[in-house]
Amino acid sequence: MIQNQHRLLRLGLSLLAVVAFALTSIGSSSASNVPVISIVSVEVDKSVTISGSNFPVGQKFVVRMGDYGTYALGGEKVGKVETDKSTFTASFDIPEGLKGEARIAIRLDSEQGYYAYNWFYNATAPADGNTTDKGGYTGYPTFTISDVERNMAVDIEIINLPADQTFTVKMGEYLTMGLGGIEVGTFESGEGGSLKKTFSIPAALADRSKIAIRFDSPEGYYAYNWFWNNSTGAPATGGDVEPTAPAYSGIPLIHIDGVVKDTSVTVSGTNFPADQTFKVTMGEYGKKGIGGIEAGSYESGEGGDFTQTFDIPEELAGSYRIAIRLETSDGMFYSYNWFFNTTTE
Repeated sequence: MIQNQHRLLRLGLSLLAVVAFALTSIGSSSASNVPVISIVSVEVDKSVTISGSNFPVGQKFVVRMGDYGTYALGGEKVGKVETDKSTFTASFDIPEGLKGEARIAIRLDSEQGYYAYNWFYNATAPADGNTTDKGGYTGYPTFTISDVERNMAVDIEIINLPADQTFTVKMGEYLTMGLGGIEVGTFESGEGGSLKKTFSIPAALADRSKIAIRFDSPEGYYAYNWFWNNSTGAPATGGDVEPTAPAYSGIPLIHIDGVVKDTSVTVSGTNFPADQTFKVTMGEYGKKGIGGIEAGSYESGEGGDFTQTFDIPEELAGSYRIAIRLETSDGMFYSYNWFFNTTTE
């Protein structure tokens, strides 16, 4: 009997190792392509049609809708997508609980940790395409840092701006994403698309080594980034020029390295975004750690790979399998996995 239990345990751990290897392989081979969904059309209070690109092949995605601003995390399930190729178009009914809402979030998640989200105006566009709502816009604006004059100004290059928006630009302390920052200007997006802009660095942020910059519109569009407060091509304080970090792409992944029953679990992460604080939760198997018990936190620093050990909450002692999840407070980045609550050799 004991020998059979040991065989089952070794089999379970072997399967877990295979899962971990598969997740690591996904991270190394596919993380450079981020799944993206765009809104194709909307029929008010009835349905939305989306198109997907860069999706991993052979995955099953659960589709959810939720309140605007929630990224549809914990939203109502409205369907599934099975990816036999990297692109697709699909339509989903708007659930009863969201009918009448002005804006609705939509999200796709796979069990392997891939996800994509967007939102749409719950308004039907006229057949001639001439509409005053923003339903025709898809995606989200992004920008890069093109030039910096230390303590004076920063140049940015923006792409995929929605049309007819007024954006307020703020700068703030590094790691704040510019939230609650100092207003440094505004700009009009006009017909949308691409723009190049220059903004003065406020005196209150002079001599900061790194500065966050953000722009928002009243309609809910936004983007943020950060930059080294060094004149481009000039030495930074203390020596060498510190280059602007490249934009993050892909998805964060975690796999299980070791377990001490009822005591701790060691995880390793790959492709984590820089400068993020992740809350760590554990919970019942099958719930992906959502709404679980807080078990610690992780500061991603420069991003990339890491290994860290977290204590198993007392409430989960004796559980056969446990889910673990790392997620940022805004829900933008997260990763989850699960493990057998059995000491590994």
